[in-house]
Amino acid sequence: MAGKSKTNSKNGDGEMTFLQHLEELRWHIIRALVAVVAGAIVAFIFKNIIFDHIILAPNNPDFITNRLLCRLADLVNAPVLCINQDPVELISIKMSGQFTTHINISLVAGLILAFPYVFWEFWSFFRPALYEKERKYARGAVTMASLLFLTGVLFGYFIISPLSINFLGSYRVSDIVTNQINITSYIGSVTSVALSAGVTFELPIVVFFLARIGVITPEFMKKYRRHAIVIVLILAAVITPPDIFSLILVTIPLILLYEASIFIARRVVRKREKADAAEAEAEAAAEREAKAKAEKAAAERDAKLKAEKAAAEREAKAEKEAAGRESEAGAETHMQEDISGAKGPDGSEGRDGSDQGNEESAGDKQ
Repeated sequence: MAGKSKTNSKNGDGEMTFLQHLEELRWHIIRALVAVVAGAIVAFIFKNIIFDHIILAPNNPDFITNRLLCRLADLVNAPVLCINQDPVELISIKMSGQFTTHINISLVAGLILAFPYVFWEFWSFFRPALYEKERKYARGAVTMASLLFLTGVLFGYFIISPLSINFLGSYRVSDIVTNQINITSYIGSVTSVALSAGVTFELPIVVFFLARIGVITPEFMKKYRRHAIVIVLILAAVITPPDIFSLILVTIPLILLYEASIFIARRVVRKREKADAAEAEAEAAAEREAKAKAEKAAAERDAKLKAEKAAAEREAKAEKEAAGRESEAGAETHMQEDISGAKGPDGSEGRDGSDQGNEESAGDKQ
Protein backbone atom coordinates (compact mmCIF):
# COMPACT_ATOMS: atom_id res chain seq x y z
CA MET A 1 0.00 0.00 0.00
CA ALA A 2 2.88 2.33 0.73
CA GLY A 3 4.29 1.73 -2.73
CA LYS A 4 0.88 2.33 -4.27
CA SER A 5 0.48 5.61 -2.40
CA LYS A 6 3.88 6.74 -3.65
CA THR A 7 3.01 5.80 -7.21
CA ASN A 8 -0.20 7.84 -7.20
CA SER A 9 1.11 10.61 -5.01
CA LYS A 10 1.50 13.31 -7.64
CA ASN A 11 -0.97 15.40 -9.53
CA GLY A 12 -0.80 16.55 -13.11
CA ASP A 13 1.84 19.18 -12.28
CA GLY A 14 4.12 16.61 -10.63
CA GLU A 15 3.57 18.01 -7.12
CA MET A 16 1.95 16.30 -4.12
CA THR A 17 -1.21 17.77 -2.65
CA PHE A 18 -1.70 18.43 1.05
CA LEU A 19 -3.72 15.26 1.58
CA GLN A 20 -1.13 13.23 -0.30
CA HIS A 21 1.56 14.67 1.98
CA LEU A 22 -0.49 13.57 4.97
CA GLU A 23 -0.84 10.10 3.48
CA GLU A 24 2.92 9.90 2.98
CA LEU A 25 3.54 11.09 6.54
CA ARG A 26 1.06 8.53 7.86
CA TRP A 27 3.04 5.67 6.34
CA HIS A 28 6.30 7.01 7.75
CA ILE A 29 4.71 7.19 11.21
CA ILE A 30 3.26 3.68 10.86
CA ARG A 31 6.64 2.21 9.93
CA ALA A 32 8.31 4.06 12.82
CA LEU A 33 5.68 2.76 15.26
CA VAL A 34 6.13 -0.77 13.96
CA ALA A 35 9.87 -0.49 14.64
CA VAL A 36 9.21 0.80 18.17
CA VAL A 37 6.76 -2.02 18.86
CA ALA A 38 9.24 -4.58 17.53
CA GLY A 39 11.92 -3.22 19.87
CA ALA A 40 9.43 -3.21 22.74
CA ILE A 41 8.59 -6.87 22.11
CA VAL A 42 12.27 -7.77 22.24
CA ALA A 43 12.68 -5.81 25.48
CA PHE A 44 9.55 -7.42 26.94
CA ILE A 45 10.90 -10.90 26.23
CA PHE A 46 14.30 -10.21 27.80
CA LYS A 47 12.80 -8.95 31.06
CA ASN A 48 15.64 -10.08 33.31
CA ILE A 49 18.30 -8.28 31.28
CA ILE A 50 16.26 -5.09 31.03
CA PHE A 51 15.44 -4.86 34.74
CA ASP A 52 18.14 -6.70 36.70
CA HIS A 53 21.13 -5.68 34.57
CA ILE A 54 20.03 -2.29 33.23
CA ILE A 55 17.16 -0.51 35.00
CA LEU A 56 17.90 -1.58 38.60
CA ALA A 57 21.69 -1.75 38.18
CA PRO A 58 22.47 1.90 39.18
CA ASN A 59 20.94 1.16 42.60
CA ASN A 60 23.42 -1.68 43.14
CA PRO A 61 26.77 -1.03 44.90
CA ASP A 62 28.47 -3.20 42.24
CA PHE A 63 27.39 -0.86 39.44
CA ILE A 64 30.47 0.30 37.54
CA THR A 65 29.96 4.00 38.29
CA ASN A 66 29.43 3.34 42.00
CA ARG A 67 32.57 1.20 42.18
CA LEU A 68 34.74 3.74 40.33
CA LEU A 69 33.53 6.61 42.51
CA CYS A 70 34.25 4.59 45.67
CA ARG A 71 37.78 3.93 44.46
CA LEU A 72 38.20 7.61 43.72
CA ALA A 73 36.86 8.42 47.18
CA ASP A 74 39.53 6.21 48.71
CA LEU A 75 42.25 7.88 46.63
CA VAL A 76 41.29 11.47 47.44
CA ASN A 77 40.00 10.68 50.94
CA ALA A 78 36.49 11.97 50.19
CA PRO A 79 33.96 9.44 51.53
CA VAL A 80 31.06 11.47 50.18
CA LEU A 81 31.98 10.28 46.66
CA CYS A 82 31.27 6.65 47.54
CA ILE A 83 27.59 6.53 46.58
CA ASN A 84 24.78 3.97 46.58
CA GLN A 85 26.39 1.63 49.10
CA ASP A 86 22.99 1.19 50.75
CA PRO A 87 20.56 0.31 47.95
CA VAL A 88 17.24 2.11 47.92
CA GLU A 89 14.37 -0.12 49.01
CA LEU A 90 11.87 -0.46 46.19
CA ILE A 91 8.23 -1.46 46.61
CA SER A 92 5.16 -1.90 44.42
CA ILE A 93 1.90 -0.62 45.89
CA LYS A 94 -0.47 -1.69 43.10
CA MET A 95 -1.64 -5.14 42.07
CA SER A 96 -0.83 -4.50 38.41
CA GLY A 97 2.01 -2.12 39.16
CA GLN A 98 4.87 -4.38 38.12
CA PHE A 99 3.12 -5.60 34.98
CA THR A 100 2.30 -2.03 33.93
CA THR A 101 5.88 -1.01 34.66
CA HIS A 102 7.10 -3.94 32.56
CA ILE A 103 5.05 -2.74 29.59
CA ASN A 104 6.08 0.91 29.98
CA ILE A 105 9.77 0.08 30.25
CA SER A 106 9.50 -2.20 27.22
CA LEU A 107 8.05 0.68 25.19
CA VAL A 108 10.80 3.05 26.33
CA ALA A 109 13.44 0.44 25.50
CA GLY A 110 11.80 -0.10 22.11
CA LEU A 111 11.97 3.63 21.42
CA ILE A 112 15.66 3.73 22.31
CA LEU A 113 16.46 0.67 20.21
CA ALA A 114 14.45 1.89 17.22
CA PHE A 115 15.50 5.54 17.46
CA PRO A 116 17.93 5.43 14.48
CA TYR A 117 15.22 3.96 12.26
CA VAL A 118 12.54 6.32 13.61
CA PHE A 119 14.76 9.32 12.94
CA TRP A 120 15.55 7.99 9.48
CA GLU A 121 11.83 7.65 8.67
CA PHE A 122 11.08 11.25 9.58
CA TRP A 123 14.23 12.42 7.82
CA SER A 124 13.11 10.56 4.68
CA PHE A 125 9.83 12.48 4.80
CA PHE A 126 11.45 15.93 5.09
CA ARG A 127 14.45 15.31 2.82
CA PRO A 128 12.64 15.70 -0.55
CA ALA A 129 11.60 19.22 0.47
CA LEU A 130 15.24 20.31 0.79
CA TYR A 131 17.37 21.76 -1.97
CA GLU A 132 20.39 19.84 -3.18
CA LYS A 133 22.70 22.24 -1.33
CA GLU A 134 20.75 21.73 1.90
CA ARG A 135 20.89 17.96 1.48
CA LYS A 136 24.64 18.23 1.11
CA TYR A 137 24.92 20.09 4.39
CA ALA A 138 22.61 17.64 6.13
CA ARG A 139 24.44 14.55 4.87
CA GLY A 140 25.03 12.08 7.69
CA ALA A 141 22.43 13.75 9.92
CA VAL A 142 20.76 10.44 10.73
CA THR A 143 24.00 8.80 11.85
CA MET A 144 25.17 11.80 13.84
CA ALA A 145 21.81 12.32 15.54
CA SER A 146 21.65 8.65 16.50
CA LEU A 147 25.18 8.68 17.91
CA LEU A 148 24.53 11.84 19.89
CA PHE A 149 21.26 10.51 21.27
CA LEU A 150 22.80 7.21 22.34
CA THR A 151 25.77 9.05 23.85
CA GLY A 152 23.39 11.23 25.83
CA VAL A 153 21.41 8.22 27.03
CA LEU A 154 24.62 6.50 28.18
CA PHE A 155 25.79 9.67 29.91
CA GLY A 156 22.47 10.01 31.71
CA TYR A 157 22.42 6.34 32.63
CA PHE A 158 26.01 5.90 33.84
CA ILE A 159 26.68 9.37 35.28
CA ILE A 160 23.52 11.25 36.17
CA SER A 161 21.29 8.35 37.23
CA PRO A 162 23.57 6.96 40.00
CA LEU A 163 24.11 10.45 41.38
CA SER A 164 20.39 11.21 41.28
CA ILE A 165 19.46 7.90 42.93
CA ASN A 166 21.99 8.46 45.69
CA PHE A 167 20.86 12.03 46.37
CA LEU A 168 17.10 11.65 46.02
CA GLY A 169 16.95 8.20 47.61
CA SER A 170 18.92 9.20 50.68
CA TYR A 171 17.50 12.68 51.17
CA ARG A 172 15.41 13.03 54.33
CA VAL A 173 13.48 15.92 55.75
CA SER A 174 13.51 14.13 59.13
CA ASP A 175 15.07 11.01 60.63
CA ILE A 176 11.67 9.62 61.52
CA VAL A 177 10.66 9.48 57.84
CA THR A 178 11.82 6.37 56.00
CA ASN A 179 12.14 6.30 52.23
CA GLN A 180 10.32 3.43 50.57
CA ILE A 181 10.48 4.26 46.91
CA ASN A 182 7.77 3.02 44.59
CA ILE A 183 9.18 1.03 41.69
CA THR A 184 7.23 3.22 39.27
CA SER A 185 8.81 6.37 40.71
CA TYR A 186 12.29 4.85 40.59
CA ILE A 187 11.99 3.65 37.01
CA GLY A 188 10.38 6.93 35.95
CA SER A 189 13.32 8.86 37.39
CA VAL A 190 15.94 6.65 35.71
CA THR A 191 14.25 6.64 32.31
CA SER A 192 13.44 10.35 32.36
CA VAL A 193 17.04 11.22 33.27
CA ALA A 194 18.44 8.99 30.53
CA LEU A 195 16.01 10.19 27.84
CA SER A 196 16.41 13.83 28.88
CA ALA A 197 20.17 13.51 28.58
CA GLY A 198 19.74 11.89 25.17
CA VAL A 199 17.56 14.76 23.96
CA THR A 200 19.97 17.31 25.48
CA PHE A 201 22.85 15.78 23.54
CA GLU A 202 20.94 16.54 20.34
CA LEU A 203 21.80 20.21 20.88
CA PRO A 204 24.57 20.23 18.21
CA ILE A 205 22.14 18.86 15.62
CA VAL A 206 19.50 21.42 16.54
CA VAL A 207 22.08 24.22 16.45
CA PHE A 208 23.33 22.96 13.08
CA PHE A 209 19.92 23.27 11.42
CA LEU A 210 19.03 26.53 13.16
CA ALA A 211 22.35 28.06 12.13
CA ARG A 212 21.89 26.74 8.62
CA ILE A 213 18.59 28.57 8.16
CA GLY A 214 19.90 31.67 9.93
CA VAL A 215 17.78 31.50 13.10
CA ILE A 216 20.76 31.27 15.45
CA THR A 217 24.32 32.58 15.18
CA PRO A 218 27.54 31.88 17.10
CA GLU A 219 27.52 35.48 18.28
CA PHE A 220 24.12 34.93 19.88
CA MET A 221 25.33 31.79 21.65
CA LYS A 222 28.49 33.55 22.83
CA LYS A 223 26.44 36.45 24.14
CA TYR A 224 24.31 34.15 26.30
CA ARG A 225 27.09 31.74 27.25
CA ARG A 226 27.06 32.89 30.89
CA HIS A 227 23.32 32.38 31.13
CA ALA A 228 23.70 28.86 29.73
CA ILE A 229 26.45 28.05 32.24
CA VAL A 230 24.29 29.26 35.12
CA ILE A 231 21.37 27.07 33.94
CA VAL A 232 23.67 24.06 33.61
CA LEU A 233 25.07 24.62 37.09
CA ILE A 234 21.59 24.87 38.58
CA LEU A 235 20.47 21.65 36.91
CA ALA A 236 23.64 19.85 37.93
CA ALA A 237 23.26 21.05 41.52
CA VAL A 238 19.71 19.71 41.67
CA ILE A 239 20.48 16.21 40.40
CA THR A 240 23.88 15.61 42.03
CA PRO A 241 24.98 15.08 45.64
CA PRO A 242 26.10 18.16 47.55
CA ASP A 243 29.79 17.92 46.65
CA ILE A 244 31.87 19.84 44.17
CA PHE A 245 33.20 16.79 42.37
CA SER A 246 29.77 15.47 41.38
CA LEU A 247 28.77 18.96 40.32
CA ILE A 248 31.83 19.23 38.06
CA LEU A 249 31.32 15.68 36.77
CA VAL A 250 27.92 16.60 35.37
CA THR A 251 28.58 20.23 34.50
CA ILE A 252 31.71 19.86 32.36
CA PRO A 253 30.20 17.56 29.67
CA LEU A 254 27.17 19.83 29.31
CA ILE A 255 29.33 22.94 28.99
CA LEU A 256 31.55 21.17 26.47
CA LEU A 257 28.41 20.27 24.55
CA TYR A 258 27.42 23.94 24.48
CA GLU A 259 30.89 24.96 23.31
CA ALA A 260 30.78 22.28 20.61
CA SER A 261 27.47 23.73 19.47
CA ILE A 262 29.07 27.19 19.18
CA PHE A 263 31.88 25.69 17.10
CA ILE A 264 29.36 23.95 14.85
CA ALA A 265 27.34 27.14 14.43
CA ARG A 266 30.50 29.04 13.51
CA ARG A 267 31.47 26.49 10.88
CA VAL A 268 27.96 26.40 9.44
CA VAL A 269 27.81 30.20 9.22
CA ARG A 270 31.21 30.35 7.53
CA LYS A 271 30.26 27.70 5.01
CA ARG A 272 26.97 29.43 4.39
CA GLU A 273 28.71 32.77 3.85
CA LYS A 274 31.23 31.17 1.50
CA ALA A 275 28.45 29.43 -0.38
CA ASP A 276 26.45 32.65 -0.60
CA ALA A 277 29.55 34.54 -1.77
CA ALA A 278 30.29 31.86 -4.37
CA GLU A 279 26.68 31.92 -5.52
CA ALA A 280 26.72 35.72 -5.74
CA GLU A 281 29.99 35.57 -7.67
CA ALA A 282 28.55 32.97 -10.00
CA GLU A 283 25.47 35.11 -10.56
CA ALA A 284 27.65 38.17 -11.17
CA ALA A 285 29.81 36.19 -13.61
CA ALA A 286 26.69 34.96 -15.37
CA GLU A 287 25.39 38.53 -15.56
CA ARG A 288 28.73 39.73 -16.92
CA GLU A 289 28.77 36.93 -19.45
CA ALA A 290 25.19 37.69 -20.49
CA LYS A 291 26.06 41.38 -20.75
CA ALA A 292 29.15 40.60 -22.83
CA LYS A 293 27.09 38.36 -25.10
CA ALA A 294 24.45 41.09 -25.45
CA GLU A 295 27.11 43.69 -26.25
CA LYS A 296 28.72 41.32 -28.77
CA ALA A 297 25.35 40.63 -30.36
CA ALA A 298 24.62 44.37 -30.49
CA ALA A 299 28.02 45.03 -32.06
CA GLU A 300 27.41 42.29 -34.59
CA ARG A 301 23.99 43.76 -35.38
CA ASP A 302 25.51 47.24 -35.78
CA ALA A 303 28.26 45.89 -38.02
CA LYS A 304 25.69 44.00 -40.06
CA LEU A 305 23.49 47.09 -40.39
CA LYS A 306 26.49 49.19 -41.41
CA ALA A 307 27.54 46.58 -43.94
CA GLU A 308 23.99 46.41 -45.32
CA LYS A 309 23.84 50.21 -45.44
CA ALA A 310 27.19 50.42 -47.23
CA ALA A 311 26.11 47.71 -49.66
CA ALA A 312 22.86 49.56 -50.28
CA GLU A 313 24.78 52.81 -50.88
CA ARG A 314 27.15 51.09 -53.27
CA GLU A 315 24.25 49.50 -55.07
CA ALA A 316 22.42 52.81 -55.29
CA LYS A 317 25.59 54.51 -56.55
CA ALA A 318 26.12 51.76 -59.11
CA GLU A 319 22.51 52.07 -60.25
CA LYS A 320 22.91 55.84 -60.50
CA GLU A 321 26.09 55.49 -62.54
CA ALA A 322 24.44 52.92 -64.76
CA ALA A 323 21.48 55.20 -65.23
CA GLY A 324 23.85 58.06 -66.11
CA ARG A 325 25.68 55.94 -68.63
CA GLU A 326 22.40 54.79 -70.13
CA SER A 327 21.27 58.42 -70.36
CA GLU A 328 24.49 59.47 -72.08
CA ALA A 329 24.28 56.53 -74.43
CA GLY A 330 20.66 57.40 -75.23
CA ALA A 331 21.55 61.04 -75.89
CA GLU A 332 24.37 59.96 -78.17
CA THR A 333 22.03 57.66 -79.99
CA HIS A 334 19.46 60.43 -80.50
CA MET A 335 22.15 62.79 -81.75
CA GLN A 336 23.36 60.26 -84.28
CA GLU A 337 19.79 59.62 -85.37
CA ASP A 338 19.25 63.38 -85.83
CA ILE A 339 22.41 63.66 -87.87
CA SER A 340 21.45 60.67 -89.96
CA GLY A 341 18.00 62.11 -90.59
CA ALA A 342 19.48 65.43 -91.82
CA LYS A 343 21.76 63.77 -94.39
CA GLY A 344 19.07 61.53 -95.84
CA PRO A 345 19.21 57.95 -96.47
CA ASP A 346 21.44 58.15 -99.64
CA GLY A 347 23.59 61.16 -98.76
CA SER A 348 21.88 63.46 -101.35
CA GLU A 349 22.58 66.62 -99.40
CA GLY A 350 26.22 66.53 -100.30
CA ARG A 351 25.52 65.88 -104.05
CA ASP A 352 22.99 68.69 -104.48
CA GLY A 353 25.49 71.11 -103.15
CA SER A 354 28.11 70.00 -105.68
CA ASP A 355 25.63 70.20 -108.59
CA GLN A 356 24.65 73.70 -107.57
CA GLY A 357 28.28 74.65 -107.48
CA ASN A 358 28.83 73.21 -110.95
CA GLU A 359 25.87 75.12 -112.32
CA GLU A 360 27.17 78.34 -110.84
CA SER A 361 30.57 77.81 -112.39
CA ALA A 362 28.98 77.06 -115.79
CA GLY A 363 27.01 80.32 -115.72
CA ASP A 364 30.12 82.26 -115.06
CA LYS A 365 31.76 80.77 -118.05
CA GLN A 366 28.98 81.77 -120.38
